[in-house]
Amino acid sequence: MALINELRKPSRNKISPLSLLLITAVFISAFSFLYFPTHPYTADAAEETGIPVFGYEIVKTYPHDPNAFTQGLLIQDGIMYEGTGLSGRSSLRKVDIETGKVLEEHKLPGIYFGEGIATDGKRIVQLTWRSHKGFVYDIKTFELLKEFSYPTDGWGITYDGRNFVMSDGSAMLYFLDPRSLKEIGRLEVYDRKGPVVRLNELEYVKGEIFANVWGKERIARIDPATGRVTGWIDLGGLLSAADKKKPVDVLNGIAYDEETGKFYVTGKLWPKLFEIKIVSKK
Repeated sequence: MALINELRKPSRNKISPLSLLLITAVFISAFSFLYFPTHPYTADAAEETGIPVFGYEIVKTYPHDPNAFTQGLLIQDGIMYEGTGLSGRSSLRKVDIETGKVLEEHKLPGIYFGEGIATDGKRIVQLTWRSHKGFVYDIKTFELLKEFSYPTDGWGITYDGRNFVMSDGSAMLYFLDPRSLKEIGRLEVYDRKGPVVRLNELEYVKGEIFANVWGKERIARIDPATGRVTGWIDLGGLLSAADKKKPVDVLNGIAYDEETGKFYVTGKLWPKLFEIKIVSKK
């Protein structure tokens, strides 16, 4: 009743603090709906549209730093590199796969919220969320080589052998020139229902782009020539109920080792890293 009475009061040419709060909440809710339109993904729905859905088998489980808010994951020369997020806690790390031990760490200035990482073999590129700024490091020394800018949010990034490919949380992928890191093309990702939004961490795997869909326990397999989703990898149940305790967050982090063919996944603040085998769903 107190809320109703507050709303019934005349404004007298000014908005009450409570009314302003309600207007702001409605605006944020509307903006979120527009930016992240509803697009439900379930295994059954994907199967009904004729898009194959793959499952997984756990090959091996490794420890993972439960304080790492994983934003990007990659493997180069048998070493795992991880980009972490959260303001004041963001970093670029070199990690021992077997033990989860951090071998080397470069911390970002506190104003930056770290996001995805990718490598061309010699350099590591790291994005930030809403600062419109990325960083390029020497992969061996973590020496900062250059900074670059982009107009969108930064979410995930990978390297396809020719260009870097970036996501911004929408259905769009942005292709960046490997030298200048300027946009040279873009591609909308879609399935038979329409645009696939919330694309996050990316990994280039044998001619396909794999993408985490933020908030979902699944990975989209994307044709980089057309943007079409050619398959889904359903990772539901990967983290046990016992491990799903606060502050454990969503699935995010894909690493493919080209030399061994091994495939790894984890999540934000997850206590475990999983080596998995992608299998057909029965």
